[in-house]
Amino acid sequence: MRIGAIWKRWIEVLATLYLSWRESGRERRSLIVTRENEHVVVRRAEPTRDAMLRDAQEGDILATLTPGTEISGDIQRAAQNNFVVLEFPADKVFVRRITVPAQARKFLAGVIRNQIERLSPWPANDVVYGFAAEAGAGDAAAVEVRIVMAARSDVDAARHDLAALGLPVDRVVARDVDSEAIDEVAGSVTLWSRLADTSRDSVGGVARKIGVGIAASVTASVALSLWALASAASIRDESEGMAARSKVLQRQVQTGRTASSMASMPPAERAWVSKEMSTSSVIVMEALSRALPESAYVTEIRLEKENLRIVGLADDVPGLLAPLEKSKHMTDVRFFAPMARGPDGKRFRFSIEARVEPHIKIGED
Repeated sequence: MRIGAIWKRWIEVLATLYLSWRESGRERRSLIVTRENEHVVVRRAEPTRDAMLRDAQEGDILATLTPGTEISGDIQRAAQNNFVVLEFPADKVFVRRITVPAQARKFLAGVIRNQIERLSPWPANDVVYGFAAEAGAGDAAAVEVRIVMAARSDVDAARHDLAALGLPVDRVVARDVDSEAIDEVAGSVTLWSRLADTSRDSVGGVARKIGVGIAASVTASVALSLWALASAASIRDESEGMAARSKVLQRQVQTGRTASSMASMPPAERAWVSKEMSTSSVIVMEALSRALPESAYVTEIRLEKENLRIVGLADDVPGLLAPLEKSKHMTDVRFFAPMARGPDGKRFRFSIEARVEPHIKIGED
């Protein structure tokens, strides 16, 4: 199954669940509508389970209407805010009873749907029906099923008449006149319900709204995530820039403090301090001549600010690093190129890089 079909089916299931939830909420407040002596009687259902379709007291009657007349605004609002149940007349109902094995109890809907053509006096497409299962009398292995049927045309006509009065029907139920049960489940059967007969257009409209809502939520989430990532990158760049500016300011402050302290020194002492703080090639050359052994031969020296590179020949190239570090004028001493044998075949070519920190006093290394 394609992703699009799965998505569409999932949205339709959500729409059906939403409609079921909405109808179940309205069903807690029900109105019972019956036809009595050519009049339409509207009663408020009691909140008990077994009294929804029971004969109500006179005090429960909300209105007695005559077909073709307009109903009051109070009844219209009550019909809009309540679940309207039509009790179908018993003289227009046909009842059949069948017995099935107890193992088929879970499959009653399919069994009856397959046999409704044989059981009903009307064609299968022209009948509405409901059923209720009862335990078999004296036989635990059998289930008695009471099937209540009515003509679809009669049910549709009754619904249309009530809709014309301003009473849209949500459910049509019927009772078996031969049954003495007054319990809602045992004594009455649902023939038609708006939720079960909901058209694909109605479900499709709700499904489209749900789909648009989900798509809008996903789009908003993606946009929010992209904005958060962009904001985080901007904040990180700004933080790095502030750190760099902070370092520059620290160096400037330190330089200013040093310059201020040097300005207060005597001229001779200030000259010595300035000389010690500056990079001097003479001091570097003197440090190299003291650190390198006499067998070493330097062919190239490059000093750029505080970076020093020397290239040359020596017998013991690895042994050159330790004396240079001990001189206290160079740090981070390392090879920046691999060692190779020289032209004479005896000495090895070395390429050393270091950071220069010259001091005015060379001393004995």
